[in-house]
Amino acid sequence: MTSRWFAVGTLVALLISLVVITIMRVPLTTPPAPRTDQLAALDTLPADAVARGRAFHAALRPGSYGALVLGLLVALVLGLTPLGSRLVEFVGRPFGGHWLGQALLGGLAVVFIGELATLPIAAWQHRIVRRYGLSTQDWGAWGVDVLKSYAIGAVIGAVAVAGFFTITRLAPRWWWAPAAACAAVLVVLVSFVYPVLVEPVFNRFTPMAQGQLRDELTTLAERDGVPVRDVLVADASRRTRAVNAYVSGFGPTRRIVVYDTLLGEAPPAEISSVVAHELGHARDRDVLVGTLLGALGAAAAVVGLYLLGSWGGLLRRAGVDSLTQPRAVALIVALVALAGLAAGPVQAGISRRIEARADAHALTLTRDPATFEAMQARLSRVNLGDPDPPWLEHLLFGSHPSTVERMAAARAWARGAR
Repeated sequence: MTSRWFAVGTLVALLISLVVITIMRVPLTTPPAPRTDQLAALDTLPADAVARGRAFHAALRPGSYGALVLGLLVALVLGLTPLGSRLVEFVGRPFGGHWLGQALLGGLAVVFIGELATLPIAAWQHRIVRRYGLSTQDWGAWGVDVLKSYAIGAVIGAVAVAGFFTITRLAPRWWWAPAAACAAVLVVLVSFVYPVLVEPVFNRFTPMAQGQLRDELTTLAERDGVPVRDVLVADASRRTRAVNAYVSGFGPTRRIVVYDTLLGEAPPAEISSVVAHELGHARDRDVLVGTLLGALGAAAAVVGLYLLGSWGGLLRRAGVDSLTQPRAVALIVALVALAGLAAGPVQAGISRRIEARADAHALTLTRDPATFEAMQARLSRVNLGDPDPPWLEHLLFGSHPSTVERMAAARAWARGAR
């Protein structure tokens, strides 16, 4: 009972910390983007490009929702019935039922079944992306990328599962405390090593050639007080025609990354506008804040998992006696999937506010709202975006302000600047 009450207190403290940090570091309001300006901006976009973007998303939408529902359904069937625990036992037999073999192979099997179930939908969506000309990958290259994603996910998952069940065996009553701390550390570690170890798995990065654009971008970063180590070009054209740029890494590893597709599509002023937005993220330490929120959220999820572990009805439904049994890995995956689904709209809302702040930063840094608006229009056209998506879908899943919201914010900023 003492451990349980400590866990309850810790969970409350973690949730309060999440709320406080969110209030302190995430904008409570967004720059004005009047609806009248949004509609006016929409009228300036080429009608055929708007129609094509909407048709593209309409074609993808059934697959997106279908994969979401199917993946969740598979997780719930395996996790909330004895089927999952039996599967874990079965795949662990070659290792004599050893707990580590059950945990690792069982966890990978549960996740792989979910991935395998949604793979046909992913292939169907890739076919749509190819048909609309956004993807430059053939099926072989696409398959290699899928396997790379599976491999990276398997490594991270194996570390998490092995660590979790090792801790539960060493501290059967108080496992939630060290497990929560390790979950937070894992989130921080992945965030720091991702730019160095994971990004190069999917793209090759080469230094941008010396010239006016490179000088402009480095000068922009210096003027903004954001030191960067290098300006790199990613060979994104190997897989897509989409355009983008971002600032990646921390401290000595921070670098400006520009897609080669953006270099071939946009004029230098628009590229600077995109980079100014990304510098806003670096200046406001958005990645660090996001990492901290993710670490606290992961710790809270582990503590919540411990508290749910005393729910006898849930354990009986899954056919296990305790969450500390490796046979319970399917139940854990199901609970994590439900938590992720519930947290998704909150994360999207936070992301939209942070992105809107970075847009305002770009406008203030470049003082060129016309170029900013032109760049947003180009991003929507080239990336086949829906410039004014359905409001409910945007509310639940949109990680950025819509194109017309960003263009309207630029117009409102211009009026204020004048």
